[in-house]
Amino acid sequence: MKIKQGFVVREIAGECVVVALGEASKIFNGIIKLNETGKIIWEQLSLGSDKDTVVEKILSEYEVDRATVEADFDRFVETLQGANILE
Repeated sequence: MKIKQGFVVREIAGECVVVALGEASKIFNGIIKLNETGKIIWEQLSLGSDKDTVVEKILSEYEVDRATVEADFDRFVETLQGANILE
């Protein structure tokens, strides 16, 4: 899975948000606010990383258990799929 073209992360008023540009704005006209973990997931998905790679990246940076990271990843991916942001 990978982020579709036209979606970018921008910093607005000290917050990281996902916005759609160009053609992508026809399928998504909102914003998604990212916390630090969400930003890592977004960056990794933009690179085409799989779930295991993303989970390992987060586990290497934060003191959290695998089950929590996997559940958070799944919820985030569901949100992106619901917004038609993933290929």
